Amino acid sequence: MSGFTRSEFGGFKLAGKILSLTAAALMASSAFASAESMDDLIAAAKKEGQLTTIALPHDWCGYGDLIEGFKKKYGIQVNELNPMAGSGDEIEAIKANKDNKGPQAPDVIDVGLSFGPSAKAEGLLMPYKVSTWDEIPDSAKDADGHWYGDYYGVLAFGTNKSVIDKAPTDWSDLTSDTYKNAVALAGDPRTANNAVMAVYAAGIAAGATGGKDAAEKGLEFFKKLNDEGNFVPVDAEAAPVAQGTTPVALNWDYNLLSMRDSMKGNPEIEVTVPKSGVVAGVYIQAISAYAPHPNAAKLWMEYLYSDEGQIGWLKGYCHPIRFNAMSKAGKIPQEVLDKLPAAENYANAVFPSLEDQTAAKTIIAEKWDSMVGANVK
Repeated sequence: MSGFTRSEFGGFKLAGKILSLTAAALMASSAFASAESMDDLIAAAKKEGQLTTIALPHDWCGYGDLIEGFKKKYGIQVNELNPMAGSGDEIEAIKANKDNKGPQAPDVIDVGLSFGPSAKAEGLLMPYKVSTWDEIPDSAKDADGHWYGDYYGVLAFGTNKSVIDKAPTDWSDLTSDTYKNAVALAGDPRTANNAVMAVYAAGIAAGATGGKDAAEKGLEFFKKLNDEGNFVPVDAEAAPVAQGTTPVALNWDYNLLSMRDSMKGNPEIEVTVPKSGVVAGVYIQAISAYAPHPNAAKLWMEYLYSDEGQIGWLKGYCHPIRFNAMSKAGKIPQEVLDKLPAAENYANAVFPSLEDQTAAKTIIAEKWDSMVGANVK
């Protein structure tokens, strides 16, 4: 689940002894409306004394600092299971530990969007709405609170400035002579989600509204890019970007920003978010329906969705789901914003539904060979 290996973006992690009448009321509540009820939640969580997480490597989205911050703030121990697990592993961990209240049973999960609806349908998730619920976009949450978007990346351009002087600022720029033999996808669009979503984003920039239309227009754009000699059919990982083989990489912004930092200016990588076709890929949080520590799980959610938690994710280059609302309210420190591409472009981000993405993926996988004819390796 590190910044360079977790690629499930594209879509969006009660049980336990009732501690008191107050705690029972909290467990049934959909949100916290008062300081008094938050105090009750904190007390109930501290009585449980532990939170069990899974699939949260410390170098992913700032989770190392977030976990330490939670422990320090509330004095609750965090039991970390399998940091490198994938979303499917997290769901299986819930299933395998339904009757287990021990340390191998996760309280909370952080998974790709597609896993939310399916886990809810299987009865694996506990509904809970955090106090900042209204600032989570409707398209990125289950209406009943079983799962909700936590952070997202957007498709962006990473430019090796030692090879390309002028970084592109929009999708239409990529077809110009400036970017001959320069533009590459991070993966094969027939199989890799981030590459599929880059094609989708190009379609949105071309005026599509989503789904099949975005797929068709995106394929037309990449056909043009390939026919004009601008597209490079090489997987734009860090090495070919640094070597200049793929000097303009299309990838999630959080991956590109991590790549930029890892290269330490040799070469200089400029990351730009396009002016149009800003497409977001969302992860989601949820609480296990079998959580051994349900109150600690709820408190963890309150922490993550507070201003403090949201800024913690942003420091790890993953845009928190409340980014637009917090930005509008001036709640994001300038020093954090200074490390990101132009903030105004993020305000244009669209969050395609799971149905939209599925429809687009099918068309792109089926028609890439016949329409674009470039075998990405």
